[in-house]
Amino acid sequence: MTDEPFGTGAGRPPQDELSITGIECFAHHGVFDFEKREGQVFVVDLVLGIDTSAAAASDDLEDTVNYGSLTLDVKAAVERDPVDLIETVAQRIADVCLLDTRVEWARVTLHKPDAPIDATYSDVALTITRTRGNAHD
Repeated sequence: MTDEPFGTGAGRPPQDELSITGIECFAHHGVFDFEKREGQVFVVDLVLGIDTSAAAASDDLEDTVNYGSLTLDVKAAVERDPVDLIETVAQRIADVCLLDTRVEWARVTLHKPDAPIDATYSDVALTITRTRGNAHD
């Protein structure tokens, strides 16, 4: 067992996590015609693996992931081009997150709280994790 924090050692940089939760989007995804026609709310939670040491040392926004612009990019990605499956949308979000080369991995949770299910439930959510090595082409 080692006393090193997660993601360090063997020359690897520290692996910090940036979380952005509750990004609300309105989009027209779903397998049913009425979902594409009427649209519904989708909510995105992100956890990104990044090294924040350069930004901490410089105190310069250019040395880190700009979570403000990333949030807007994710929202735009969700709200464009309707598709059938939340799996497709989640992958699209991960791809956007990994465009910034400082992001080593992205954990995306896509909530579809108003999914058309004929039962009482509180949420439908899909969580995927993608790393630079397994990002979608």
